[in-house]
Amino acid sequence: MHGLARAGGSRELLRWVSGRAAGWAGLLGGDGTVLYGVARDPDAASAGSAAIAAEGVRELTALGARSLALDRGGHTALMFALDGPADSAAPVLAVIARRPLPERLAVLLSDAALPLSMCWAAETVERKRRRVDLAESRGREAVLHLLMTGQLSVAHQVAGALKPALPDPVRVCVVECPGDSRDEVARICTDLSGGRSWIVRCSVYARHLILVAPAGPEPPDGRLGPEVAAVVDDCVVGISEDVPLSDTATAYRQAFHALAVARGLPGRHAGFGSAPEPALVVGAEGARWADALLAPLLGHLPRRGQDPGSQELAATLASWLAFSSHATAHLKIHRNTLAARLRLIGELLGLDLDRVADQAALDLALAVRATPTLPGRPAGGPQTPAPSLDEILRTPAVRAWAAQELRPLGAPGAAGRTADPYTTLRTWLECEAQLGATAEALSISVPAVRKRLTRLETVLRRSLLRTPSARYDLWLAFRALDLTGGGQPDGGHPRP
Repeated sequence: MHGLARAGGSRELLRWVSGRAAGWAGLLGGDGTVLYGVARDPDAASAGSAAIAAEGVRELTALGARSLALDRGGHTALMFALDGPADSAAPVLAVIARRPLPERLAVLLSDAALPLSMCWAAETVERKRRRVDLAESRGREAVLHLLMTGQLSVAHQVAGALKPALPDPVRVCVVECPGDSRDEVARICTDLSGGRSWIVRCSVYARHLILVAPAGPEPPDGRLGPEVAAVVDDCVVGISEDVPLSDTATAYRQAFHALAVARGLPGRHAGFGSAPEPALVVGAEGARWADALLAPLLGHLPRRGQDPGSQELAATLASWLAFSSHATAHLKIHRNTLAARLRLIGELLGLDLDRVADQAALDLALAVRATPTLPGRPAGGPQTPAPSLDEILRTPAVRAWAAQELRPLGAPGAAGRTADPYTTLRTWLECEAQLGATAEALSISVPAVRKRLTRLETVLRRSLLRTPSARYDLWLAFRALDLTGGGQPDGGHPRP
């Protein structure tokens, strides 16, 4: 019995007891609720065994007794009250068997009561620990979500009950763990960071950990990322630049893009390094454009109390742009709810959310509004029309950003060849980032398209195939160069 208790716990021990009794065995609460019941031989117990056990437990409880025998029809119910922690009600062991009972069954059950009590106490503690761990995990996930949406004051309030305190400035690491080892890797990351990092289990990718670590004097590919990759086999780490806590969402995207690069490196870690975020170069006119584009969404008033308001719709849009269909896991909503919200958002804004062009515009607008370092909006009156996206993309600062964004591709001198990176990327964007349509347009197979884009992830130091994807920044960069005559002359043009 002790060997079974160590190997399989109370359930395995109950299976063995049911076999020795040639009947039904279970654990019940004081009100007769069956916590767990088993008959190793399904034909050995009648269909009413659980009902007989519940009746016996209620009678045992009413009498205040420690054990009870109850005859019903051709069956006998044997009840033994187990010992348990003082702060919780211990269950009752019940066995239902046909008469005549196996020899010395009552003695056997009294002997089984001790290991069952120990198993139940240990399992009760484990269940409580798991509930606490789940609550803490959900709390940390909620804090990260608040940081991603720019709600710093609420994030600090929620984080006050957890440890450690939120650092500022921060460096975000995305750790891709091997297999089902995320909990163990989280413990390793806690030890390596000295308990100073805010560690969150990603709700979108089951193998990802998100580390919000204090920014330090070392470079972005500094101590924590390489140490995690060195200690954990097959672990891959992407590291962001140092940013203010308010820019956590930007840092997460940077770390995710760095992760795509790290997968192809021997050291399995990489720091983010490329062009700045486009939201930082659009200036005050870009802020006016973003305000005008998002005004119908941010000013939306729901018709019913249960309908989503403007903030909830904006958060849904940001999550969907970042994670695509995985937004259901990020937001904890049903896919039909996500689809209904996206339809409403498209109607409010007058945009087609199936087009990469409109997705890129919205992603930029949301990033602009979430960037606290932009200059103030000009004080033009309401009669002053806001600039268009094309006017923003024609500015010298954006053109310089676009050139820097596409510089890793080299000169577009190979135009006309389908293997040219420019042709591959432009075709992919024109085909709304769909692999099947891109393969057909390039007259190659889908695996070949995927292989080219995977190679370009390393060249561009950006994630393309997994969300968050760099498709929006690439569309904006190509469009900016096309508008100023710097794009590829005889290649395709993404739709404005």
